[in-house]
Amino acid sequence: MPKQQIIKQILVWRYKHISQKNFVYILSVVVGLLTGVAAVTLKNITYTIQSFLKRGIIFSENQLYFILPVIGLFLVFLYTKYLAKKGMTPIVPPFIKRAIPSLLYSLLRQKGLLSYKLIYHPLITAPLTVGFGGSVGLLGPAITSGSALSSNLSRILHVDKKTRTLLIACATSGALASMFKSPIAAIVFAVEVFSLDLTFASLLPLLIASISSVLTSYFFLGDELLFDFNVSEKFQARDTAFYMLLGIGTGIASIYFTKIYFAIYAFFDRFKTKFSKLMVGGIAIGIMLYFIPPLYGEGLSFTKDLFEGNYLHALGTNPFDAYTDNIWVVILLLIGFTIFKAIAMTTTFAAGGIGGVIVPTMVMGSALGNVIAKVINNIGFGHQVSEANFTLIGMAGLIAGVIHAPLTAIFLIAEITGGYILFLPLMITVAISYMITKNYMDHTIYTRELAERGDLLTHDKDHSVLTLMQLDSVIEKNFVKVRPEMTLEEMLHQAVSKSNRNLFPVIDKDTRLVGVITLDDIRTVMFDQELYKTTSVETYMHNPPEYIIYEKDSMKMVMKKFQHSGAWNLPVIKHGKYHGFVSKSKLLTAYRRELINFTQ
Repeated sequence: MPKQQIIKQILVWRYKHISQKNFVYILSVVVGLLTGVAAVTLKNITYTIQSFLKRGIIFSENQLYFILPVIGLFLVFLYTKYLAKKGMTPIVPPFIKRAIPSLLYSLLRQKGLLSYKLIYHPLITAPLTVGFGGSVGLLGPAITSGSALSSNLSRILHVDKKTRTLLIACATSGALASMFKSPIAAIVFAVEVFSLDLTFASLLPLLIASISSVLTSYFFLGDELLFDFNVSEKFQARDTAFYMLLGIGTGIASIYFTKIYFAIYAFFDRFKTKFSKLMVGGIAIGIMLYFIPPLYGEGLSFTKDLFEGNYLHALGTNPFDAYTDNIWVVILLLIGFTIFKAIAMTTTFAAGGIGGVIVPTMVMGSALGNVIAKVINNIGFGHQVSEANFTLIGMAGLIAGVIHAPLTAIFLIAEITGGYILFLPLMITVAISYMITKNYMDHTIYTRELAERGDLLTHDKDHSVLTLMQLDSVIEKNFVKVRPEMTLEEMLHQAVSKSNRNLFPVIDKDTRLVGVITLDDIRTVMFDQELYKTTSVETYMHNPPEYIIYEKDSMKMVMKKFQHSGAWNLPVIKHGKYHGFVSKSKLLTAYRRELINFTQ
């Protein structure tokens, strides 16, 4: 029996015996399991490569480990050039450079339909990047692979766009839950990033997907937490000011992180070929790794060493080993790591590497938190704070600032470390960091590129509905055009008598709009035959109150132009020429329809 016939029979049986709600729950379980397997596979491949390089190659013993990221980037370059793109059309526009923005764009403009090749593509390129020492994380590739799995599953089962969106959010939630064993943070992350309303319609499938994905991770990887952190020093009220200082520090660092991210990408955009980007990026990464060895790879071992107070081991062997008995030299080295982690991460991306942002953000935050604690403890004020606690909470502060997801930051750090006892200082630092960055930057590295092009959904329903609407869907072209040199008589016979509209665009020989004319403009003269041949359209036409520029105006701007002008119809100009009209009645009807679809 053909495959399509089997699928058809399964779907018919499903419609008869399983309700839509229960079907979504079942799919949530499946998506969670598949995403969990993808995340575990990604981890195992990456760690296998790292283990092989550490045991089988003597680079590290000869201090030549900084060559490995260049090799990894070159392998990714070869794969993407000769294998990955063979017969593969572009998935998203080239201005979108990361996993989360590409998913957000796909959900908005491509109905969440992702190529099946994105299921295995990240499972190859991300381990080559991170396994060979690229300074990025694995969460982004895990989300891409899981989302592609859910998208293609929904395509096979003929799932509608809304359910497909929810399943991709479930895959995102499952990927984070599996990677970090943090189901609560995973749900919150999906809600904050995908702008889902927190209702049972979305909450329960996310919960189911997170649980099934975490169970998959426990089955394959055991019950060990990402960081084995035990709170040895509880929060004390007298430390509140210092946690506020940490919040300010992570807020400033988040702004730096975002600024340097886009600055480095802008620099690499000057190079015309991917190979030239690889060479420049590879050399830059090698130089940074030579002087700051902890930049190698994700950096999770670096953070673990900071938790344990073993900062010398965290810093590794470097040219400044002879001076590390001085605590201020150590602090300067940690500051250097904090500064260059963002540079190394973005350089890895811009040079062609594949990876995620969240883990590097966490590692950078841990270094910054440790630096602030060390400064407080050694500045001579006689006040001592817990370096481990500051290391932990610095991670949350930077995540909240960089991706504008404060609740995700709190629950993620609490869950992966078991540090729920530090909820209050977590909230203090995260709140301050988030407020600083949110006031300074409206958008994150995930959303800025989309927002600049009007392709970003938010929790603002009005904004989201207008973003979902397409200008083409409300343009009307059944207006009879007239020429400015036409006489009143010609207009009445050739236009007015043949149109069911009371508005007429006036265009020249090049189809440029030179004015508009309405029945009200000619109502008092349309029966005066003495004026039929002596007056022309040009006599009665006038300029419209506003113009809609097809290439430039978003639907939000279109709505504003109607609001400010008070007009019932506005002309659309495309490539400098008349293209049609948008009527307020059709615009509001389309808006209401989209609002109903969006909120159901």
